[in-house]
Amino acid sequence: MRKPILLLLLALLGGGLQPAQAATAQPNIVLLLADDWGFTDVGAYGSEIATPNIDALAARGLRFANFHVAASCSPTRAMLLSGVDNHLNGVGNMPETMPPEHAGKPGYAGTLDTEVVTLAEMLKDNGYHTYISGKWHLGKSAAKLPNQRGFERSFIQADSGSDNWQQRPYMLLYDQAYWFEGDRAATLPEDFYSSQLIVDKAIDYIDSNRADGQPFFAYLGFQANHIPLQAPQANIDKYRGAYAGGWQALRQARRARAVELGLVPAGSAMLEMASTQDWAALSPEQRARAERSMEVYAGMADAMDEQIGRLIAHLKATGEYANTVFVFMSDNGPEPSDPFAIWTAKLWLAANYSTELSHLGAKGTYAVLGPSWASAAAAPLSGYKFFAGEGGLRVPLIIAGVPGMPANGLTRAFTHVTDLMPTLLELAGIAPHNGQYRGRTAPAMTGRSLLPLLMGQAAQVHPAEQAIGYELSGNAALFKGPYKLLKNLSPIGDEQWHLYNLERDPGETTDLRGAMPELFAQLQGDYAAYAKANGVLVMPKGYDHLVQAQWFSLEHGVLPSLKRWLPYLLGLSALFGAGLYWRRSTRSKT
Repeated sequence: MRKPILLLLLALLGGGLQPAQAATAQPNIVLLLADDWGFTDVGAYGSEIATPNIDALAARGLRFANFHVAASCSPTRAMLLSGVDNHLNGVGNMPETMPPEHAGKPGYAGTLDTEVVTLAEMLKDNGYHTYISGKWHLGKSAAKLPNQRGFERSFIQADSGSDNWQQRPYMLLYDQAYWFEGDRAATLPEDFYSSQLIVDKAIDYIDSNRADGQPFFAYLGFQANHIPLQAPQANIDKYRGAYAGGWQALRQARRARAVELGLVPAGSAMLEMASTQDWAALSPEQRARAERSMEVYAGMADAMDEQIGRLIAHLKATGEYANTVFVFMSDNGPEPSDPFAIWTAKLWLAANYSTELSHLGAKGTYAVLGPSWASAAAAPLSGYKFFAGEGGLRVPLIIAGVPGMPANGLTRAFTHVTDLMPTLLELAGIAPHNGQYRGRTAPAMTGRSLLPLLMGQAAQVHPAEQAIGYELSGNAALFKGPYKLLKNLSPIGDEQWHLYNLERDPGETTDLRGAMPELFAQLQGDYAAYAKANGVLVMPKGYDHLVQAQWFSLEHGVLPSLKRWLPYLLGLSALFGAGLYWRRSTRSKT
């Protein structure tokens, strides 16, 4: 039988739940992790994309309007599973974008450190079944696969992404698509779509132990909406013509709905980002391709929501739904990169994928969002994935199913991805490890439980005087009370510090560094203290994450592929040479 969450334990943990809630069983936990979704890509956050199943979770739970993650996937995933800053858990940068000067330095392994205590470990050690299906991106050596990090069953895609219809890499970054089940390389079915496959595996794992009555933790790491944008045709067709007005019109419409929903202040301003093209200046052919790309993006999100609905329906049918806590979030903001703008990637894509407009989104095709649509997906915020603007760091978070929590709630309190591990541990009645766990020393969790927000017992969990720092690939920020210190590298930023009041100006439109010089200097000091305490390394001069990714592609994608094909190429060369020799010798005899 499931362990009851005792009132005394909850009191010691500071949960403040009522006695009737304390007597309930440990809840199941379902973590739904979207990939590269912008702040307003969910219907409950102002999107025109149909996400009824995620919206239903929002209606019975709490929406977070000021939730922050890292601006790239694996640092967020590492903080989510560890409750500590990415520089303390080994993912100070992603392997794909790490400069050689940083590789191997403390905090810069590029994979989740083996000394770090994970959420899955602690749940498993306290009576939970633990499952993961989908994207992992925290290491693919034997010691760093999920089955060594607390997950009882695992079916994962190990890298930053892969094709959604076929088992092949999505870019030259990798020589193949690395999928694993447990510790063994996995072969995908001939006919699959990523979101459906990920839910299939989650349901299989949940059902495999349902009879024993133990609670479960199911982590679903979707590939939607990471590039390549691909989706079933029926989902794409729902959005035909929906984006004829262009990205500027969509960004304005999303902002209006975000204001109406109370996600941002009505009087707050919104920038038009410099990377946004003028829709009116595009040719009819360019507009048609841009529209279709956004239709595929919407269809991909729509399809993911359908699969989430299938999971929820299954949990209802098996009687598990009522005792399940759901967490939905995105790992970072929307993806602006366009591989077709990089000549080496463009050549590879031309050899491996079709961009035929009439079939875009189908198997064998490749679509991308690009910076202009990404600015609409992040509306009304500034910036997107990779960079430290709010559009890259602020994403949707919905928590639902906590016993006794008010329905259809909204909070503008600052929250952080490191807050999720202590929150879920508290809901499960498990005390934090505080740096010592099963004979090993690990970084203590720095996040704070969100339970007071969930229960409507507090307006915030982070005190106004607490400074929370952030850095990834040289793009940096520091949050303190309503203020944010921000520095972005080019091409988005000028590599200088800026100061914003996010409470009034979440769009980061008005720089306050001149008006508030004392606070500006104080926050720079706070950031310096954060960087020192967390071992943040200074980026090499001239660093560019896209250039570094191309070097990674050469080492980990191109060269391994050449080595694998070299014996065949040598064999063909030998056969060709033998054939040529035979032909010449035959001619000489005649």
